[in-house]
Amino acid sequence: MLLKMAYAQQQLGHYPAALLYLSMAQARQPRVRTWRQLVALATQHRLVGYPATWQQELRVQAQRYFYPGLQALLAGAVLGAMALLWRRSPRGAWVGYAAYVALLGAYLHFLRPTPTGLVARSGAALMDGPGASSAWLSTAAMGDRLPVLGRQDIWYRVQWQQRVAFVRAADLLVVE
Repeated sequence: MLLKMAYAQQQLGHYPAALLYLSMAQARQPRVRTWRQLVALATQHRLVGYPATWQQELRVQAQRYFYPGLQALLAGAVLGAMALLWRRSPRGAWVGYAAYVALLGAYLHFLRPTPTGLVARSGAALMDGPGASSAWLSTAAMGDRLPVLGRQDIWYRVQWQQRVAFVRAADLLVVE
């Protein structure tokens, strides 16, 4: 349904709405085809934050299988713990189980999807700090895609050109 809405908005010429629907579809079910559609639309309107590289397509594939992989790893952890407790296993088996749980933690930490924000207002100011008195860095175009690093009061901390910038929460739509 989200892809149909994106197509309809794109046909009407409303590229920000099309980007939003495509981003929501990509967050819900990551697909390389959807990502390529996002890149094509962003390239057409000269937007930033939509890399068209093989590394990004590999990242999309990893995101696609993140939750099924997590479910399998968690099921393995539960079944392993039940087997270890039921059999009263030796310490070596518990060390192996601890290594498995550490692998699970690494999987969660390094492969988790990161939230991204779409600039919702043209001329949104990117600031050096979370305040109106901070230094102005640049202006973002409507539809630019920025990785969200956190939130501070009414400001989102985002990554912009390999550095940290702040944008007002009213100017950013976060897609998780």
